[in-house]
Amino acid sequence: ATPIINHPEVAILGVYKIQDLPVWDGKQFIPAKKQNYTITCDHRLIDGAVAARFMASFASRLANPSKLMLEMT
Repeated sequence: ATPIINHPEVAILGVYKIQDLPVWDGKQFIPAKKQNYTITCDHRLIDGAVAARFMASFASRLANPSKLMLEMT
């Protein structure tokens, strides 16, 4: 699904359900929890490169919650 932007919004973050998927760890498949995120932007107001940097930063913080906590102080 693609999140729909409603006026007066300029962007929306889509958050999807967590799924258990097999991931190859180099020796065997192990179950891992995966979740998809998408961002939809009004490109008249937000450049795609800005949205991509936001998603990279967002993913980095989700992958390292301790980093997020350090940035809050």
